[in-house]
Amino acid sequence: MGRNHHRQSTSTAARRAAGRRLALLAALPMLLVGCAGYRLGTTGLYHEHIRTIYLPVVRNDAWRPELGVQLTEALQREIETRTPFKVVSYPTADSTLDCRITTQTKRTVTEAKTDEPRAIENQISVHVRWTDRQGNPLMENRFLPPNEIAYAFAQSVDFVPEGGQSMATAQLAAIQKLAREIVNQMEIRW
Repeated sequence: MGRNHHRQSTSTAARRAAGRRLALLAALPMLLVGCAGYRLGTTGLYHEHIRTIYLPVVRNDAWRPELGVQLTEALQREIETRTPFKVVSYPTADSTLDCRITTQTKRTVTEAKTDEPRAIENQISVHVRWTDRQGNPLMENRFLPPNEIAYAFAQSVDFVPEGGQSMATAQLAAIQKLAREIVNQMEIRW
């Protein structure tokens, strides 16, 4: 009886497995049709007709001259590591990412009893325009007023001089956050 019982349970398990495979095969066409509009991987997040980006050195209207070069380098790193795009040095690329630092401000957030700054906020503001060769805007994820094609980004970073932090480290942190935020906005809408 033990041998016969073992054969029955084995054949029952085999029938169940065959039934599951058959159900999966029957559901497969519905799954494929239902997901026809979706794309796999990160390439589906970005414009398919854009492969190259011309990124001129970021113009800088702020009084710290190194900010433009720092933001240009940070943007290039972010674009090339997180997107399928390639940053190129020629203006005939598929698109142009034009950025301008409009302001860099510093203000005291908290003070000591002696009126010395304890925490300082460093803020950098940037206008960004990303267009294709025909001049059409490519950033779509934010509200844009009529007749405007430049987006405004701002990033603040606090630092504490007493804790050994400096304006230079706060600037670099703000630049890196700005670059990440700008590249995040390069994704297309669903």
